[in-house]
Amino acid sequence: MDSFFITTPIYYVNAKPHLGHAYTTILADAMNRFHRLLGEETYFLTGTDEHGDKIVQAAEKNDQTPREYVDSISKMFSDLWPDLQIDNSDFIRTTQERHIACVQKVLQKVYDSGDIYFGEYGGHYCFGCERFYTEKELVDGKCPQHETKPEYIAEKNYFFKMSKYQDWLIGHINSNPDFIRPERYRNEVLSLLKSGALEDLCISRPKSRLEWGIELPFDSDYVTYVWFDALINYITALEYPEGDKFKKFWPGANHIVAKDILKPHAVFWPTMLKAAGIEPYQHLNVHGYWLVKDTKMSKSLGNVVEPLEMAKKYGINAFRYFLMREMVFGSDASFSEEALVGRLNADLANDLGNLFSRSLSMTHKYFEGKVPAPGEDGEEDNDIKKIGRDSMATFQQEFLDARFSRGLESLWNLVRGLNKYIDSTQPWTLYKEEKTSRLGTVLYVLLENMRKIAVHLWPIMPEASEKMLEQLGIEFCCDKVNLAGEKDVWGLLEPGTELAKSSNLFPRVDLPAAEEKPKKEKAKAGKFDKKAEKKEDSDGMAEFTDFQKIDMRVGTVLSVAKHPDADKLLLVKVDIGEDEPRQVVAGLAEFFKPEQLEGRQVVVVANLKPRKLRGEVSQGMILAVRDGDKMELMTAGSGVTNGCKVS
Repeated sequence: MDSFFITTPIYYVNAKPHLGHAYTTILADAMNRFHRLLGEETYFLTGTDEHGDKIVQAAEKNDQTPREYVDSISKMFSDLWPDLQIDNSDFIRTTQERHIACVQKVLQKVYDSGDIYFGEYGGHYCFGCERFYTEKELVDGKCPQHETKPEYIAEKNYFFKMSKYQDWLIGHINSNPDFIRPERYRNEVLSLLKSGALEDLCISRPKSRLEWGIELPFDSDYVTYVWFDALINYITALEYPEGDKFKKFWPGANHIVAKDILKPHAVFWPTMLKAAGIEPYQHLNVHGYWLVKDTKMSKSLGNVVEPLEMAKKYGINAFRYFLMREMVFGSDASFSEEALVGRLNADLANDLGNLFSRSLSMTHKYFEGKVPAPGEDGEEDNDIKKIGRDSMATFQQEFLDARFSRGLESLWNLVRGLNKYIDSTQPWTLYKEEKTSRLGTVLYVLLENMRKIAVHLWPIMPEASEKMLEQLGIEFCCDKVNLAGEKDVWGLLEPGTELAKSSNLFPRVDLPAAEEKPKKEKAKAGKFDKKAEKKEDSDGMAEFTDFQKIDMRVGTVLSVAKHPDADKLLLVKVDIGEDEPRQVVAGLAEFFKPEQLEGRQVVVVANLKPRKLRGEVSQGMILAVRDGDKMELMTAGSGVTNGCKVS
């Protein structure tokens, strides 16, 4: 059995968890679950980094000892992960005895080989980064990360001969093009290395300046520099050097990090491993920043997003899906509630939720809620099956290549394709025409593809995936899934299986209304004379809340007939993503012939009360614009899924 080892960085405990931590860890969880579905044995590691200057400073601010402080913050991280449906195999802390022992073992080994020496060094030290910067690395004399002027410090310390491994590392990266991905970060590291800027790495701090760290095994007057301590956690957890887990999982090691810690993971860590006689990891996967209003999140700016608050507000499934779909891996992405709600409503409620709701409802209406036996496939069935095979193959390859957003987009080609398949096959018409065999085939094609979609979504939305499968009468078991084979097999959904009557996994949501003004302001604003009040009442202006009540949906015109008792009216059947099309009585006859409307997408006001017009019930209103003696229909700019809301 193949093995897969995935790690997050161990998070520095100088502050509580934020959106960036949640994103990285959800990514790692999704990758871990994906490889489990491929039948691989996996190990998923996360944890906290608890040594260094900043920890001591943060503890002092909170009137705590360093131990008390790290215990409290580390617990915030470990407690958060289950709430975000993160299922890690291990949670490591750098203050644990197992880690201290491993760090000292590696240090001693590298020291004994002659790759650690004692020397004196003066440099620009950033306390925020807890590292020295060279003149070349500073930007306008400031730390490139914190934009603060570092302090010049000269002291005696121990150094790792990192420069010795520069040529080896360049060769390794060139020989393994996907060692660092995406490619832009590979090129960034190669550019750094080829510039000749690689110097030896200071790996210690004197106890006279810092005591909160792991003592060097060969000099009790010094503690280990935080990066030489922290990075070794990845092999500590696997019980290096003799542990079975190390032998099994290290060859398939994958790290996920944000771009601000690229250099330690792409340069420090591989050279440390080489010096210790350990093979390098397989992949370093580097993502960008989450921005809020185009600005990196920062405690000082007050724009830090609390992940659990968002997950509780909009649901963990929508939150996980949004993070993985919105950010193109490697690039920066902007976080906003508007964008989250937009994704939830468009992708989950309109596309996926609508597909499940319509299909389950029709199965209950036409086949007593049981999976029908399929008949012979037609051309439309073969076309949608091919879309499914292509979507699943692309999804799987993109996930293997750490291109998660693109993978989800490919899967949504199938989701949207199935909604269009409903529109084109018109199950309600097949039912009325008593074409039972054909109707059974159409619904089976829908339900079996829905099963496949649900399985592929388990890494991203485990809870929703399992509920979708439950609605299809399937009890999910990860060990019984063969994800790689899903694109090539057909018919795993047994005819006769009883299905749920309905599905409402992804209800549409509206953005919270803006906060009301304080009472004093409202009272002040209310002090105007009666004349002004009457003028405001009569000026024809609508409140925004009035507009919010209007539910406008995009739909496709399926058929058009002339009204039997009115020359100017047409009876228009429109599919707006519901179980059956609606009839809208529209005054369009003098502008359009029936054949000019059929197949066009229109905008329908969907929440008007039904009313009779010349004896025919109208279930909405089709929006149009009159320009003199011409009439133009309101429509979407390009084809969209039926039922999408205009907002």
